[in-house]
Amino acid sequence: MSHTAGLRRSQKLRTRRALLDAALELLEERSLGGLGLREVTRAAGIAPTAFYRHFEGVPALGVALVEETLGSLHGMIGAILAETGDREARLDRTVVLIRRHVREQPAHFRFIARERHGGVGPVREAIAAQLRLFAEEVAAALAREPESGGWAPEDLSMLGGLYVDHMVITASALLDAGPAGDEEVARTAGRRFRLIALGALHWLDEPARGA
Repeated sequence: MSHTAGLRRSQKLRTRRALLDAALELLEERSLGGLGLREVTRAAGIAPTAFYRHFEGVPALGVALVEETLGSLHGMIGAILAETGDREARLDRTVVLIRRHVREQPAHFRFIARERHGGVGPVREAIAAQLRLFAEEVAAALAREPESGGWAPEDLSMLGGLYVDHMVITASALLDAGPAGDEEVARTAGRRFRLIALGALHWLDEPARGA
């Protein structure tokens, strides 16, 4: 890559970053459906026409925010799932990871919490797709564990979904609690994760299956 091309790419990345950051700041008090393109470009300090060099429209910008927020978590959660040994320790590390990311990126997670059931279809679908992928990854990791012997694939998918749903609930609770109350939220989240895990250990028991 030439020096000039490198400068252009760097400038393009800075402009894209400015648009994402401006949108996040504006979204602190409103939903994406109420956000205008000109508002974003004005806040980012760029011409409205320059917006289309980076995104097809505001919904596409929202999808990029979803991918930035949730996409980065796949590798880290995958690393925890790949660990061998004590399941409770892995659950505790998952809570620590969620807590850290919510602390570091509160605006991103507020955006996800608000738009998960929001009115912008592509963004809502992008969030749902990311959460489904998380559930599939968790189910695949659970399938490799000895405790999952005899489980039906649909049951493993259900369990993966339970864990992911609880991750989302935990992130929302951490946002509501703020730094002053997140320790208690994290403690409760860990106990709830363990309750799910304990129930899973007895899923194949005859009374549970016949209920």
